[in-house]
Amino acid sequence: MLKRILGSVLLAGLLLASAAQANEPLRLGLLHTLSPAPFYIAQERGYFKDEGIDLTFRFFQAAQPIAAAAVAGDIDVGVTALTGGFFNLAEKGTLKVIGGAMHEEKGYEGSAILVSNKAFDAGLTSIDKLPGHSLAITQYGSSFHYIMGRIAEEHGFDLKSITLRPVQQIANMVAAVTSDQVDATIAIASVAKPLAASGQVHILGWVGDVVPYQLTAVFTTPAMIANKPDLLKHFAAAYQRGVADYRDAFLRLDAAGHPVVDAKTDAAVALLTKYVFTGDPDARRKILSGVGFYDAGGALDVKDVENQVRWFKAQGLVKGDMDPAVMLDTHFLPTR
Repeated sequence: MLKRILGSVLLAGLLLASAAQANEPLRLGLLHTLSPAPFYIAQERGYFKDEGIDLTFRFFQAAQPIAAAAVAGDIDVGVTALTGGFFNLAEKGTLKVIGGAMHEEKGYEGSAILVSNKAFDAGLTSIDKLPGHSLAITQYGSSFHYIMGRIAEEHGFDLKSITLRPVQQIANMVAAVTSDQVDATIAIASVAKPLAASGQVHILGWVGDVVPYQLTAVFTTPAMIANKPDLLKHFAAAYQRGVADYRDAFLRLDAAGHPVVDAKTDAAVALLTKYVFTGDPDARRKILSGVGFYDAGGALDVKDVENQVRWFKAQGLVKGDMDPAVMLDTHFLPTR
């Protein structure tokens, strides 16, 4: 009898230890916006728990602090826009891009080039007329700086012909263009469309139609890759399930090329409102107008990331001569 009791106690202890080991903690750094939607979906549907991960979201107000938090060991994995600051840290061997997230894609309305009413009325009615005008960005080396540089290249004009106005925060960029303090700026669809619909700005075009590129990406540290590769593999598997659900809910198109909105869409919207536009009666419309493109499987656009590094280096915003490929690790998620 005593042996049975001891055996039961031992078994229970082993099961508890196994469960504790299975639910390994992982901290994900991200912006509290719609952009990381597949992660919200995966979390709400228990995909990380299915992979034995106790995932905690750590929300930040800007991209650069997320990268800094990873280097400092305050988060394990991050997802955010790739910037000059990010690449400077990666140049030092402290960060590795392991997968793709939001991608500016032709035919999908991700980020818009906005122009103020005053500038539009004065003749700024197309992208090729931007030279000689002012444009608000958060800061030099930001993704907005890169976007404008690439747009200038595609339209054949010098980026220096535009007066870039760093205003630090995205909210300030929007305020600057709606109040005619600058002629133009760049904003995500969920912000741009309501502003245009209310007559506060004009949309000149969509970034993805001009320069498709890897806007945000998933990254971690070399230490995580070396010490916890299995944890990262399980994280990637859960993330991919979230991406599949996201694409199924928001990125299907009908025969006419219009987004399919059905029960799958509404179910995903309900999950997302726990994180964004919470309590907003107009949440559904804002989410539907603001969803961005994710490649199947969370694939990374390797060629574009390498081109981004080269562009920032050419601008003198990233130092060092490391091969951009060294900043990448493609063992966990696919490439496009």
